Amino acid sequence: MHRETSRTTALSAALIMDGPVLVFGGCYSNLEATQALLDAANELDIPPERMICTGDVVAYCADPQATVDLIRASGVAVVMGNCEESLGFGAEDCGCGFTEGSTCDRLSAAWFAHADRELDDDARAWMRSLPRWIDLIVGGRRLAVVHGSVERINAFLFASEPDDGIARQVALAGVDGVIGGHCGLPFTRIVEGALWHNAGAIGMPANDGTPRGWFSLIEPTAGGLEMHHRPLDYDHRLAARKIRAAGLPEPYAQALGNGLWPSCDVLPPAEIARRGQPLHPPAILWSDGVEEGPATTVPVPPRAKFSDPVLTATGERRAVVPLGGLKTLWFNTGTLCNIACRNCYIESSPRNDWLSYIHRDEVAAFLDEARSNCPELAEIGLTGGEPFMNPDILAIIEDGLSGGWRVLVLTNAMAPMRRLRAPLLDLHHRFPGQLSIRVSLDHHTAERHEEIRGPRSWEPALEGLLWLDDQLIPYAVAGRNPSDEDVAVLRAGYRSLFARLGLAIDADDPASLMIFPEMDGRADVPEITEGCWDILGKSPDALMCASSRMVVKHKGDERPTVVSCTLLPYQEAFDMGATLAEAARPVPLNHRYCAEFCVLGGASCSARGDRA
Repeated sequence: MHRETSRTTALSAALIMDGPVLVFGGCYSNLEATQALLDAANELDIPPERMICTGDVVAYCADPQATVDLIRASGVAVVMGNCEESLGFGAEDCGCGFTEGSTCDRLSAAWFAHADRELDDDARAWMRSLPRWIDLIVGGRRLAVVHGSVERINAFLFASEPDDGIARQVALAGVDGVIGGHCGLPFTRIVEGALWHNAGAIGMPANDGTPRGWFSLIEPTAGGLEMHHRPLDYDHRLAARKIRAAGLPEPYAQALGNGLWPSCDVLPPAEIARRGQPLHPPAILWSDGVEEGPATTVPVPPRAKFSDPVLTATGERRAVVPLGGLKTLWFNTGTLCNIACRNCYIESSPRNDWLSYIHRDEVAAFLDEARSNCPELAEIGLTGGEPFMNPDILAIIEDGLSGGWRVLVLTNAMAPMRRLRAPLLDLHHRFPGQLSIRVSLDHHTAERHEEIRGPRSWEPALEGLLWLDDQLIPYAVAGRNPSDEDVAVLRAGYRSLFARLGLAIDADDPASLMIFPEMDGRADVPEITEGCWDILGKSPDALMCASSRMVVKHKGDERPTVVSCTLLPYQEAFDMGATLAEAARPVPLNHRYCAEFCVLGGASCSARGDRA
């Protein structure tokens, strides 16, 4: 690469590159995303000399100084953004171009004040020195790299810009194409052979309902330039925790997780209509043969199964389940458990604290929201881990019962429950018929149960069942369905066991004895498309996510979040926000458990039965 700089350094610079160029922008003080971008460049074998940042290194997130330091140390080329202009020259606000008094304008005041306090003089001097325009020559094409538009540093130019607007900007620049930033959304437009390309932003998601950031690769080929938009995954949870710790606006922290902007003030109608729809920008070949209209598409590698929330691997529309009404609200009380079961759906164990103990006041906040906004809610479910290990469990149960809801607790009925027998019996007597317990008994034989749950787990579980039966506390049993046994044979085995023990359980009632499918991570599980409902004779209304959500607290997070399913507490794609209202949106069936457990396995964690 050769670099030449004009005498007016702060106005322009030129770069000549002889290989693939990585373009990114909008670091937004997000140190985790910036480091992830540099790591991705290293994996792609792109050196800093072939990287360009379209500006706004500093903005919404918590680490302005550290992000500037990292970018400067990396050696990548940076064009000045409006945030660098404002902070470098001591302006009173960020100069983002937000309408005065709008939500974006109000929220930006907080991050701007934070960055203004944090940045040192050296960082501001660097910002002032940045060029406002970089000429990039690659693959025989001359491109102008700017932040907003050719005319204005804070102009928003989106993919829906009319053709004449694109053509005018490129003509004004006097180049073959323009690379812009600022708007935060990735897109590529080719109008009458002229290019406008925006790599998107890495420090905030693209308002598409996913936490990903975006960057791009521009690769010279024999046919022209190939433009590849690339998603960027990073530790968005840590970045969100830092936002909260710095006292910055909560909507920014929430946006990092749910992938939705706090406001659509700046967006044109076309971009607003696409809010929450995961992006899949195609690779574009910009060649001499393209006269006008859209560019030809470069073939994209086949999708893997369960990799796209909108389309299956075969390109069909993925099935989506709307929330018909919140009837069951689950709380994961923490993943710590007194035993470590083989094939535990969420890997609970005596050491796994990936989900922290949830506290009474945190549960109470969601119960208050449900009381106000979810009149259809009938049941509170408590799962783990082992719920009876949570220090607040009795208070949580009592709050649910006193709120008038049924409370269901999932347990292995071993020592943690045994030590709380007296207070449980008291709750049962004070709230008759509202409290129920579901005991995991993975097989009707001691041998196969202990294959899963470990040695000396059979007798304590039976002892717990017998105690529940003696005290007339409503209870049910949950078993597993090994691949080598028929469900009818399993139920017959349980029927014999219950008869020997004198337990009042109807083994043929799917709500009293729930048989859950065993999951095989190696199996080739089919994806569920919109057409599968009719083919399978099933309705999306019958799935668990049509009527339930689960609250979890990830280790290290300051507050709980809502996920779509009890089986998927660690999957970021199923993290639905910080409130029940945010989590009311539809759920795409984009995980093998959706197909294997719920649709094809016919299982549900609610008290309605397994329908097997």
